[in-house]
Amino acid sequence: MGTKRLRITYVKSAIGYSERQRETLRSLGLRRLHQSVEHPDTPTIRGMVAKVQHLVRVEELEEGSRQ
Repeated sequence: MGTKRLRITYVKSAIGYSERQRETLRSLGLRRLHQSVEHPDTPTIRGMVAKVQHLVRVEELEEGSRQ
């Protein structure tokens, strides 16, 4: 059984939201709307996602399931 990963997809524009939220999106590696990135499921990443949860969609993946 592998480690968990998160697929984070940028689904709503950050226009009109604070600079800190836009910086959090950039730190996650999200640059364009509808772009997806994968990160390990760590408390740091979970905290970043929590700050921008209204702008992203999150899916939990198993390490072996690369799609």
